[in-house]
Amino acid sequence: MDFGNIFGNTASYLLSPTTIAYALAATGLAVHFGYGGLLNFGMAAFMAVGGYGYAISILSFGFPWWAGVFVGVLAGALFALVLGVPTLRLRADYLAIATIATAEVVRLLFLTELFREWTNSAGGLSGYHQSFRDMNPFPPGTYGFGPWTYNENDLWVRVFGLLVLALSVLLVWALMRSPWGRVLKGIREDEDAVRSLGKNVFAYKMQALVVGGVIGALGGIVFVLPSAVIPGSYSTSLTFFLWTILLLGGAATVFGPTLGAVLFWVVFAFLGGLLPEMARVGWLPMTTNQADVVRYIVIGVVLMLIVIYRPQGILGNKREMTFVK
Repeated sequence: MDFGNIFGNTASYLLSPTTIAYALAATGLAVHFGYGGLLNFGMAAFMAVGGYGYAISILSFGFPWWAGVFVGVLAGALFALVLGVPTLRLRADYLAIATIATAEVVRLLFLTELFREWTNSAGGLSGYHQSFRDMNPFPPGTYGFGPWTYNENDLWVRVFGLLVLALSVLLVWALMRSPWGRVLKGIREDEDAVRSLGKNVFAYKMQALVVGGVIGALGGIVFVLPSAVIPGSYSTSLTFFLWTILLLGGAATVFGPTLGAVLFWVVFAFLGGLLPEMARVGWLPMTTNQADVVRYIVIGVVLMLIVIYRPQGILGNKREMTFVK
């Protein structure tokens, strides 16, 4: 087996745009669930409206990349408002059903032929990179070493993504230390008690949904920066990956989603390289395609074990997660 290639591919995911994008989306989900107690299973939709908003504004309306980022963020905020008005008064389990259904509706809307002029339906969107690359501060060349070797465009995407992630983490840290964050955590624990103190619980939930949705939309923008907008990427599996990442790192923590994203993608990439190779050399009684599917089974089992034995995550405090029970 080619362990050098397996470990090299695994190491590359430490700074992958995919890892950064998932860390951003999981940070937004932490605002929703970890701090606000909102059982949102529709984060894939926030990533989709962010990515599509960015790409469509550039391709269809000729916006520069920074205006496309603004459109994507605005789309995430507006989607949060549209989603929150009819759903935030629902009980947690009904909220989960409503949000996961809404995410599927959004994905299918982007696939429909009705909006093909802007979304290109199942073909997705590409060719919107030039204005972003024109702002690249790095001169042409090769940077880094080993599995972390990038050209100037790849490096620019990663640096931009890391800057957005750092600012988002700082924002969440500041918000959760503020009086607003303390009220939000109080709503998570007992919203009736907070309501009895005269606080508008619905307004705080809506604000949390918007803040987390904007961060999720930023994750969607970073997700599509390197290549293209692919509608198949926003399936329910994306949402479940985000929940695995969130619970792995710690739902009610600031840095947990980032740690969870790194660990998740490193393990996922490692299994994606190791298991097919084990099948190829005869160590596993299955084909390489079947072996590749096994990693999804492993991820599912890991998610169940996390929920059962350590729901607070790696960085979490067990006392912070009592509201889950």
